[in-house]
Amino acid sequence: MSALRVNPQGMISDGLTENRDFDSRRQQNFAVSATLLGFVFVAVAGASLLVSTSACAQQSRPEAPVVVQPGAPGKPSKTLPAGTQGTLPPRSSADVEFMQGMIMHHGQAVEMTALIASHTENKELRALGARISRSQSDEIKFMKRWLATRGEPITMAMASMPGMDASGGTMALMPGMLSAQQMDALRIAKGAEFDRLFLTGMIQHHNGALTMVKELFDTAGAGQDAELFNFATDADNTQRAEIKIMQSMLEKKTPEENR
Repeated sequence: MSALRVNPQGMISDGLTENRDFDSRRQQNFAVSATLLGFVFVAVAGASLLVSTSACAQQSRPEAPVVVQPGAPGKPSKTLPAGTQGTLPPRSSADVEFMQGMIMHHGQAVEMTALIASHTENKELRALGARISRSQSDEIKFMKRWLATRGEPITMAMASMPGMDASGGTMALMPGMLSAQQMDALRIAKGAEFDRLFLTGMIQHHNGALTMVKELFDTAGAGQDAELFNFATDADNTQRAEIKIMQSMLEKKTPEENR
């Protein structure tokens, strides 16, 4: 039998009843605390979701591009409207004719290198020919894109070609290009003779390209386009270097000549 107790309210109760009341109150307090924690968790989660959604919304809206025009030396840059579009630099007729003529010029060089595989076993010449063919084929593509972007025809007007009169008379070749007779001789030659004709012909060809570049830069108002200027300058440097290589190859004596 449990002992009787007087609780704080002045009522008499046994210990078991008081313990049951205490446990009941503790369970109620726990339930209330759990409910409050749940509310807090839901509130925090909701706030996090709102922040995340807001951040995603900001990221999904791309910012308008900023177009900045550099100022002249000593002058500040200025921001242009987002819809500003670039314009191509001015070009002269000499620029267009240079590109059109150089396409034709490069085309013959590629034609010459195509003969190497079936006309000589000279590994050094084969390597040089592959290099010339690859670089000049890529440059032809560049020149065609340059002209097309500016709405210019790929081929030169007949009346504008060197040596062509208004009636369509005999046309002189672009500087350095091989004549029909020289190309025929190159196609017939084999072995060492082909090597000699190819090297002398390509040196002549490269020197013609250097002449074309010089004439471009000597023309008032021509060669100002940045892309054209870089191309012409690079072509000049490359072909000067290749001329030296070919001259060195020509100076080498064949085994038969050393006997």
